[in-house]
Amino acid sequence: MSIPRIRFEKRLSVPRWLPAASLIVALVLAMLTIAVIFYLLGVDPIVAFQRIFRGGFGSRFGLQETVTKSIPLLLIGVGLALAFRGRVYNIGAEGQLLIGAIFATGMQRVFPNWPAYLLLPAMFVAGAVGGALWAAIPALLKARFRIDEVLTSLMLVYVASEAVKYLVYGPWRGADTRGFPITDEFPAAAQIPSLASARIHYPTLILALLFAVLLYFLLARTKLGYEVRVTGENPEASRYAGVNYQKVALFVMVISGGLAGLAGMGEVAGIHYRLRPPEALSPGYGFTAIIVAWLARLNPLATILSAFLLGGLLVGGDAIQIALSLPAATVQIFNGVILLFVIAAELFNQYRLRLEV
Repeated sequence: MSIPRIRFEKRLSVPRWLPAASLIVALVLAMLTIAVIFYLLGVDPIVAFQRIFRGGFGSRFGLQETVTKSIPLLLIGVGLALAFRGRVYNIGAEGQLLIGAIFATGMQRVFPNWPAYLLLPAMFVAGAVGGALWAAIPALLKARFRIDEVLTSLMLVYVASEAVKYLVYGPWRGADTRGFPITDEFPAAAQIPSLASARIHYPTLILALLFAVLLYFLLARTKLGYEVRVTGENPEASRYAGVNYQKVALFVMVISGGLAGLAGMGEVAGIHYRLRPPEALSPGYGFTAIIVAWLARLNPLATILSAFLLGGLLVGGDAIQIALSLPAATVQIFNGVILLFVIAAELFNQYRLRLEV
């Protein structure tokens, strides 16, 4: 008697209902898995989910913090959605955020007396350039030598992290910080304005929303967007069609890195008003934004909603850490579970299981 075998078979066509249905199933399974984790940690899952919702969405302060945290997630998530659509896997957005923060900080140190109408745009440009240059390294290595961009972009995160530490513990440590590893506070002209009684630095939020719309139309309506989509759907066919793969890979990596650099600028000039050590500057926005992009099914417009939801999860996660005495890594576990199931759903969109007897 032969043993039945299960194998994956490429779908010739994807039913219209399948992507939405698979995403819903993935989220339900992720929530059930998280509920089991809560139970194993000795916490009532229903109570935990209630506190997460209330912490992120159930009060004015919670909503303000959710929007604040969704700003870097949206900027980075939009860029990653573009890169992933071109099948270029930029996993190093966290490092690009940190380099953008360094470049923005450096700009205000070089031109401390510029007025805000000159200094802030220059800092935004510097942050974007820094992130783009950092992303260009793995892009060029992939395009020229076929070196895996997942590995190189991830390794560069640690290089960027050490660069920030060197600066805040060394030459850029503030003179009036009592020895703490932070820079002096930025001058008022280098601080992004925020909404009254909130930390929402609205110029950065407006930029994030604009880029979500612009990249959506770029993918849907332009020749370059078509080349990105074709490359992502079938790289071999795109080469036969005359698409320049090196150009596409470099373009999507530079754009995604530049947006991550803008997020870094937003954090130092809109939240902290100084450069801090990496773990204080970003709670892993570059990695969480990977979930933002996949949860949106790589649609730049849909990243607006997914960034808001993940921002709420971060805020709610902070709330349950305090209220339920859970480990600080709990939120990262949740993020990993969600990402695992969302990617699995994408796999089943492209392949189906066949039982062979």
